[in-house]
Formats: sequence, structure tokens, C-alpha cells
Amino acid sequence: MVMTETRYKHIILDGQNRPIIEGTTMKVTELVESHLAYGWSPQELHFQYPYLTLGQIYSALAYYWDHKEELDRKIQEGFEFAEEMRRNAEPWPLRERLKAEGRI
Repeated sequence: MVMTETRYKHIILDGQNRPIIEGTTMKVTELVESHLAYGWSPQELHFQYPYLTLGQIYSALAYYWDHKEELDRKIQEGFEFAEEMRRNAEPWPLRERLKAEGRI
């Protein structure tokens, strides 16, 4: 896989030009989603993801804030794709049975 170095220590671009945290498989957007969804501070992110250093976390957040518009668009596209997949998914037999029994 081809990796491209960035100006951000700890952040590289994968072969599809997605920023990932170097030495991991975590995309910057994945870390940012946790930061935004739960309001987690860098220290809390480090507690939740102990395999990341604070340097990696701060670098990923800096990358996000410097590329906010582009990354927010990618995050939104991911949400829209997941929602479309959910809407088009076959009904789960267990869910349908529980619904028929009035349990949900």
C-alpha cells in the first residue's frame, strides 16, 4: 500500500488519500467521531484508545481542525451511506418476531 507523508507528525495518507494515524489502522475521522459524539477530551480519547499516544491524538485533532470542511463532508457521507444500508437491509427475523409479539 502506498503511503504519503503529511506535514503532521503521526498522520499519513493511505492509498485512497484518507488520513490515518501512523502505525495504526485508525482513520483520523474515526477518532474525531468519538471526540465529537461523546465530547471526549484528548486525555479521555487516550484512556479509551490506550494504544494511541497523546501526540498521535493531538496531531489527529490538529489535522481535523485544519481540514474540517473536507473531513466533515466525509463523515457525513459515511453516515448517509450507513443510513441507506440500514433502510435497504432485509428485516431481521428476530426483530420481526419480537415486533409481532409486541415486545418492541
